[in-house]
Amino acid sequence: MQSTANYLWHTGDLLGQGATASVYKARNKKSGELVAVKVFNAASYLRPHEVQVREFEVLRKLNHQNIVKLFAVEETGASHQKVLVMEYCSSGSLLNVLESPEHAFGLPEEEFLVVLRCVVAGMNHLRENGVVHRDIKPGNIMRLVGDQGQSIYKLTDFGAARELEDDEKFVSIYGTEEYLHPDIYERAVLRKPQQKAFGVSVDLWSIGVTLYHAATGNLPFIPFGGPRRNKEIMYRITTEKPAGAIAGMQRRENGPLEWSYSLPGTCQLSMGLQNQLVPILANILEVEQTKCWGFDQFFAETSDILQRVVVHVFSLSQALLHHVFVHAHNTIAIFQEAVCEQTGVAPQDQEYLFEGHLCVLEPSLSAQHIAHTTASNPLTLFSNASENPTGLTFRDPALDVPRFVPKVDVQSDYSTAKSALGAGHQALRLARTLLAGQELMLRGLYWFVEMLQATGRKTLDVTQTALLFLSSSLGTESSAAGVPELPEVKKAAELRSRLQTLAEVLSRCSHSVRETQRSLSALSAQLVESRDQVHADKSIQQIQCCVDKMFVIYKQFKKSRQRPGLAYNEEQIHKLDKVNFSHLAKRLLQAFQEECAQKYHASLVTYGKWLREVHETRTHLRLIGCSVAACNTEAQGAQESLSKILDLLSHQLLQDQTRSAQASPPLTAASPSPKSEGLIFHMQELCESMKLLAFDLQDNNRIIERLSRTPSAPGI
Repeated sequence: MQSTANYLWHTGDLLGQGATASVYKARNKKSGELVAVKVFNAASYLRPHEVQVREFEVLRKLNHQNIVKLFAVEETGASHQKVLVMEYCSSGSLLNVLESPEHAFGLPEEEFLVVLRCVVAGMNHLRENGVVHRDIKPGNIMRLVGDQGQSIYKLTDFGAARELEDDEKFVSIYGTEEYLHPDIYERAVLRKPQQKAFGVSVDLWSIGVTLYHAATGNLPFIPFGGPRRNKEIMYRITTEKPAGAIAGMQRRENGPLEWSYSLPGTCQLSMGLQNQLVPILANILEVEQTKCWGFDQFFAETSDILQRVVVHVFSLSQALLHHVFVHAHNTIAIFQEAVCEQTGVAPQDQEYLFEGHLCVLEPSLSAQHIAHTTASNPLTLFSNASENPTGLTFRDPALDVPRFVPKVDVQSDYSTAKSALGAGHQALRLARTLLAGQELMLRGLYWFVEMLQATGRKTLDVTQTALLFLSSSLGTESSAAGVPELPEVKKAAELRSRLQTLAEVLSRCSHSVRETQRSLSALSAQLVESRDQVHADKSIQQIQCCVDKMFVIYKQFKKSRQRPGLAYNEEQIHKLDKVNFSHLAKRLLQAFQEECAQKYHASLVTYGKWLREVHETRTHLRLIGCSVAACNTEAQGAQESLSKILDLLSHQLLQDQTRSAQASPPLTAASPSPKSEGLIFHMQELCESMKLLAFDLQDNNRIIERLSRTPSAPGI
């Protein structure tokens, strides 16, 4: 045990160790509060005094939630060694998080954004206080869990930090070589003499490497054999990197350098976030300090990302989930343009469903009016494009599963198990994503089919009502028997013929809608059955079981590698564990490939067929809508013509009555002709029927038009 006046710790509770100090978990003697103490070793006292006290002075100056707090500076009782008493972060460092097999391919998007927010906020506080850290890396970013279970990351280890303004330079060498700016690397690692001075932008390079590492699980610059074994190539990669490239790799000894301008497909960040992040990485991973962004631009661009909200959009035509990052104050028109960039669907062709209902997006409104979405409850985008859905493209996790060496090599076996377990976690994530994708595409298509069915039912109801009125109107033809041969009567007969044609068209439309409804009902039943099969899928549980068992063996291998050697019996058990681990990995990959990947691709084929069927049905219903609209126009024209005929006949009847009254004896009342009365009654009856018919056809037309309008129209 060691102690200061107020704190004590055990040397076995080591949290971390560096060249000049060790960090231990300690307790307050009075309260029992857990803290971290940084105890400096003899080597630290060989440094100049101003360097020794610099860390104390820097930490006293800083006070921010994303920077580890300094509580006190004390001394040990016997040796009088300086001790920094600091905030204890119980969840280790970002490096610990990234070294977990679960994060072998990088952090999930939500966690990465937390890291980005915390690092940017901490660095901004450093720059506001004129401090350059000079050793930014995942190992110097500590993690703790907040009261609500959220991650909080804090910058720590200010042993290399110093006060430096934006226009100042320094020449001393600090840092960890994989994260060093190439100019510092050349002098510190390759030991080449050079007279360059370094500015605050060296921290930006280290941040770029750290963010790439957090996003992908790997370093951006990897020579054959690794950064520590091939230092000259490491330097070449960083200095010869083309503009815009964010990563470089040498795959074989003396092989060519390969450049990457995007993040690997295995990382968990959405394309929406990658599109925002990659330009930032490209501009801070710039070897020439004059071309590298300054902190002001870095803070501006990262803050722009962090101030955006994500809208989840599932494209039915692609069978893909998109994360669209927009500002809440942006207009919906800007959101639609962002959707277009990711999906290729033009704004005027975008139609949305949300929770099964048509979602009307008014382009002039702000994006904050968009409903709150999640990955499992996104906006569902439907477009007129009838293309084969591509679905999710992914790298087969089997390609990332290494084989054990035949002999017992605890270090090699541990590394192999760690990589294989990382691939197992990747397979588990992919399995969940593929299953969720199937659920989204089946559910979204089911909702759209339901909407088409509802429209079909309304169309059928109104069309049937219109047919009844037509039948009633056409059935009154006998009441006009014996009517005098007048031009108006002939014209009315022609109108009746047009009405007969109209009735036949509506009858065909009614029959067609019924057939469409039956087809949609059958498709709806198939979609429900397919969704039930997705819900009953047990492949994720199978993969999870394999991962859990592999993790137990991996933990044992992790313990074994820390020992100098294994006894005979322990070695035999180790061999059996290797065999069992390999069998579990094989079962896991088989479950993924046969139960997940193959079923997913088969479902895409079936889904594509159903999607085309829905497109055809929708087009068919729109054609019916056009026919009904034409019927509406005919009905309106007939109704207007009949009204004119009725007015004319009424006028003629009045004239006949007037003439008869003038020609008859004064005491005799004039009476209209029975035939004229029958004609007038018949025309009035027909006109009233046509008025009702026109009204119902207009209502029918409005319903049909709603389906064919753009998303800015009112929803059904």
